[in-house]
Amino acid sequence: MKIEMFTDFVCPFCYIGKVQLEKAIRQAGYEGQVEIEYKAYQLDPNAPKHNASSYLDSLRAKFDGNETKMASLMDSIQGRASEVGLTYNFEEMKVANTEKLHRLVKWAQDFKKGNELFDLLTDGYFTKGLDLNDENQVMQRVAQLGLDVTQAKEVYETEAYQSQIDVDRYDAMQIGVQSVPFFVFENRYGIIGAEPDEVFIKTLHQAAEIAGDKPTLNMMGTSGAACDMDGNCN
Repeated sequence: MKIEMFTDFVCPFCYIGKVQLEKAIRQAGYEGQVEIEYKAYQLDPNAPKHNASSYLDSLRAKFDGNETKMASLMDSIQGRASEVGLTYNFEEMKVANTEKLHRLVKWAQDFKKGNELFDLLTDGYFTKGLDLNDENQVMQRVAQLGLDVTQAKEVYETEAYQSQIDVDRYDAMQIGVQSVPFFVFENRYGIIGAEPDEVFIKTLHQAAEIAGDKPTLNMMGTSGAACDMDGNCN
């Protein structure tokens, strides 16, 4: 089964949605049968690449300094994050331009490490104070995955893999993506946003019928008392 995930590193609900999807895959019994393909969707191409403001300052500007509205939004996001076991560190987050990061993940996909790099960067941003505009901090995550840092820097500092980002942008326009996360299951079913677990599970089962996949049962316990068709009970 193939699932395409349109996402951006700085979208708080994208990380929540990905964790929810992975949880639903386990609960529905499709672990090991699902290919999640990362698709780039840059929310703010005009975001600063250097000397960016803090996330909290950007919210203050957005809400004209209304601390009540700010607190309400952060409480809502933090509440959703806590439901999937995440704790966001708003105080350490900074605004970031994610264009270079999207190209870097496309490069990492050549080595089957794209999703892992996306996870490291996203988790670092939301929970560990990672500055996504800081090349050295980003390259530390690249090195953690055993990828070639010299190659990564070349991708980061040039326009390499931009054509793949353009393809993702075109695909998003074709299917009407206007917000993220946006999940596409087997080119047939779509989910916008971090929906409840049951929505993901239902969609997984429907997509599995198209892909010809069947859920895998995880046996629990140590085989209790039961009877078979031959009349043997023990």
